[in-house]
Amino acid sequence: MSKRKFAVIGHPIGHTMSPFIHKRLFELAGLEGEYTVTDVAPQELPVKIKDLNQLAGYNITIPNKQEIIPFLDKLDKKAELYGSVNTVRNGESREGFTTDPDGFLKALKAENIPLAGQVCIFGCGGVARTIIYEAALAGCDITIAVRPDDIEMRDSLAAQVAEKIEGARVSTCLISELEQSDLCPDLLVNATPVGMYPNVDAMPVSEAVVARSKNVFDVIYNPMETKLLKTAAAHGIKALGGMSMLVWQAVVSHEIWDGTVYNTEDINQLIIDSAEEMQKNF
Repeated sequence: MSKRKFAVIGHPIGHTMSPFIHKRLFELAGLEGEYTVTDVAPQELPVKIKDLNQLAGYNITIPNKQEIIPFLDKLDKKAELYGSVNTVRNGESREGFTTDPDGFLKALKAENIPLAGQVCIFGCGGVARTIIYEAALAGCDITIAVRPDDIEMRDSLAAQVAEKIEGARVSTCLISELEQSDLCPDLLVNATPVGMYPNVDAMPVSEAVVARSKNVFDVIYNPMETKLLKTAAAHGIKALGGMSMLVWQAVVSHEIWDGTVYNTEDINQLIIDSAEEMQKNF
């Protein structure tokens, strides 16, 4: 039997941790699978889809998460809700899934961080959107905080969440307004690039805002420990970085492809190893 083939597609896609992570996940499951990286621009999808359909499955990153949908036979409920697909399972039909939300939820669960109460999220891009929807589905009180340039996008997102999720409680503000606020979130989430390599000395808010939080999650995974996370840890606040979400969403892909069940300790080690691999190569 020939080795099953998988891939990740995106454009551009020069630097990605996906092959390292997925190879390890196949090894942990005792399965064989070849995982490659393929650069596919959105306009190339009509031609490349024939090759993609020959794979056992594949992952999708920007800018193809929406563009792939017309080429699929069906979507799961989360992919339909988000209008976004990052995992495809080929078989009798071509099924699209999004593992981003479950990656976020599993990362929190592994660290015993509840998604409950007051949640404050910086940003309104793709990852922020995922987290905001999941917080709304969990019944949280949500505050979306952005820079002045993103007010229009923020308000559009808040309206979409209120329309799609009955009873969603969403308020908005500017990030700068948090400095004078008395908000004490149960979970503070940075879903902006602030603090990403090489600008590792930057933080989206002041230490005073961080200190009022019970838990902190930073979607950034390079560096693995951002200034935001270091600041939270210095105040005794539980803090979690984005590498955990990246690995756990890959885990969910394997659950979809093979029904694989993984040991949490093995995944925690893979998160550490992935961070070390990233530091060596990127």
